[in-house]
Amino acid sequence: MTIRTARPNRGQRFRPRTHCLKKLDATVVEMQDPKNGVKGSEQKLNVTTIPHAIAGANIIAWISNKMKTTTEEAQVFGTMLVAYGYIYPLQNHRKLVMCNDSSLYRFQTPYFWPTQQWVPEDSDYAIYLAKRNIRKKGMLEPYEQVDYNHLHEWLNHKWDFIVMQATEQYKAGRDRNKADRVVFDCQERAFWIVNRPPRRTHSALDVGPERLINPNVEEKITFDQYRRVNIFYQQAIMRSKVKSSVSLGALVKYITSYKNHDAFLAPCLPSNPWETDHDAYWTLNMRRVDVPTKMRVERWSFSLFELLTDLRGRDDFKVFLKKEFSGENLAFWEAAEELKWGTASSMSAKAETIFKTFLAPGAPRWINIDGRTMGLTVKGLEHPHRYVLEAAQTHVFMLMKKDTFFRYLKSPTYKEIQKKALSPEAHNFSAAQLEENARNRSAGIHPIILWQQEEEEKAKAAAASAPVDVKAVMSKIDRKK
Repeated sequence: MTIRTARPNRGQRFRPRTHCLKKLDATVVEMQDPKNGVKGSEQKLNVTTIPHAIAGANIIAWISNKMKTTTEEAQVFGTMLVAYGYIYPLQNHRKLVMCNDSSLYRFQTPYFWPTQQWVPEDSDYAIYLAKRNIRKKGMLEPYEQVDYNHLHEWLNHKWDFIVMQATEQYKAGRDRNKADRVVFDCQERAFWIVNRPPRRTHSALDVGPERLINPNVEEKITFDQYRRVNIFYQQAIMRSKVKSSVSLGALVKYITSYKNHDAFLAPCLPSNPWETDHDAYWTLNMRRVDVPTKMRVERWSFSLFELLTDLRGRDDFKVFLKKEFSGENLAFWEAAEELKWGTASSMSAKAETIFKTFLAPGAPRWINIDGRTMGLTVKGLEHPHRYVLEAAQTHVFMLMKKDTFFRYLKSPTYKEIQKKALSPEAHNFSAAQLEENARNRSAGIHPIILWQQEEEEKAKAAAASAPVDVKAVMSKIDRKK
């Protein structure tokens, strides 16, 4: 492995887990104590004698005796040590668990411990894979071969340097004694198994985005901040309270409704694309799909917000409102959303169009809202901004929620889409099929293409709903005659 003189400052020392890792360091050091630690011995691995090898049962027994805990808990703790790279298996490198049997393990050298904060860079990994490729004469593990090919393409500009480094390290390793060479190879391989695990396996060292500040530094709080905190708590005390039984009941009702629609609590149909690398789930749940799935249609009935958030559900709701001759409320809600999330340059033009279409006296699609809300909205349109229609939009939303939404759920339109909805069968992929799916993973549809398709559909809908100029149509007919 390449040794760097300067450690890159990636903010790793600010990780909350660092304190936990230091405790693990102390425990592993104690386990290696010559008198009171785990006793190791020379063990034969194939034809090579490996020094200081330890059986998994002995490690678990030491942990159980030291921590005064059960064998099961000691095994879990031992598995955590293996997952973090403090102990590595000698026989099955890809299986990062502690077995309570005669399986052989060794303590990892402190150079490779997580607290050293070495960043596993692509160039180091490429040198390691190139060295293994030389040693194994091209016979790498399948996942290593995939990573090797990817890095070869990605680091092609300095691949000659990588091969040169790998060759030199391989030659230096051949000068070592065979037992030391096997031990070092196992140590290095264990490090990369932990830091660059195979596909569809989880690493205990996965972390979130880098922190930009040190959370351990005490922040100086100003007088103004204390004043604002005081005002916040005073307002919180005066706020009306809800009984815990009522809030818990609402939470239970929410979980009961949504638990089958949560990918963490219930399986996805036909399969979870994050686990199987198969895109059938995305294809069936596209934004403007012709026939939706039953789970998707069921979710529309939870609330009006769920119905309007799903573009396919909103289209079905529009069909129902068109039959009821009451589509102006939804059209106004959509126009307010476009004004809220649209560009600043088109804000004035959109506000003027909305006023003429929905709010002006005698407007073609006039909406029925109370006089106070209408007055505030019309006055705000004199100097339009993104949230100038917030009050009117909320009023219209509540009208649809209390009346139109429940009529839609009882209508033949919703019942018909329930009958047509798809119920896909669950996939049952073998291990070989999962590997094939991972190799043939498609890039999917780019969000910009989806946005362009939506804009084209909006333009077509606007053209279809535009008023017809009867004189222009008659003049075209006369010219054709």
